[in-house]
Amino acid sequence: MVAALVSVCAIARLLLGPVWHRQSETGATGKRFSQGSGGHRRGRWLLPWIHTCSRVVYPLLSWQSRRRLARLLLRAGLQDRIDAEWLVGVQCMAGFLGGAGYVWLACLLWPGLETAMHVVLAVLAALLAAAYPWLWLRDQVVRRQRLMARQLPFMLDMTVLCVTAGLNLAGALQQAAQRGLAGPLKEELKHALGDMRAGMSRQQALQAMADRTGTPGIQALVAALLQAETMGSGLGPVLEAQATQRRQERFLAAEQQALEAPVKMLLPLVLCIFPCTFLVLGFPVAVRLMQAYG
Repeated sequence: MVAALVSVCAIARLLLGPVWHRQSETGATGKRFSQGSGGHRRGRWLLPWIHTCSRVVYPLLSWQSRRRLARLLLRAGLQDRIDAEWLVGVQCMAGFLGGAGYVWLACLLWPGLETAMHVVLAVLAALLAAAYPWLWLRDQVVRRQRLMARQLPFMLDMTVLCVTAGLNLAGALQQAAQRGLAGPLKEELKHALGDMRAGMSRQQALQAMADRTGTPGIQALVAALLQAETMGSGLGPVLEAQATQRRQERFLAAEQQALEAPVKMLLPLVLCIFPCTFLVLGFPVAVRLMQAYG
């Protein structure tokens, strides 16, 4: 049963994969997808159904759910390529394909199973398939936040050097954005600088960047900078202290992951390695016992 559910979810993922990834590449309108060719045409027939599901289901969501999806897309950096309405449509279509795929597979493999059990397993398969786009989005958010946390100490070191050399905070951030490592942190920093040039105050631009990223290190940095500007203290010591703290947090996180590794390895060892080892060691003994007492 578990293998069947996994197979159904994999089939739904295979069918929706070209649609989903093409949507993330071309934007929320999906216009270029309709003109695509090759492997991406495999899911073209799903587009009208996805749009229909999104138009029907998305208005039924509460405003909290809509804002939660929009915030996840924003923190994943996909707000310009995937919208919340499209995500809901993909989830609905994935759930339908998961449930229908299980029904088709169950009719082939287990025709004598009770109808109630089929219904329960079909609903479970639909829920698992519908959860995949949301889980994928959560994974993208976590990966992006981890990458920004790794890049933050280097960006702070560059900012400290620029401030120590005599630049103001805006100029130091501009140099860090131009010469920093390529990645989401550099993009968010350029976004904040663009907001400042568009007329937004520095406090509002930095606070908006902290809200967009959702990274604790960036939120702590923005809070420290705003407090330093309010109190009139120097920015150099504040930035240097933040860089040291972020670097220590990285070291502590690495140590914590190293300590968690044996615990995470325990389940694969118990389920996979130990049974095979005991089987190899115990099979000759069992054969000899059977020959001796058989």
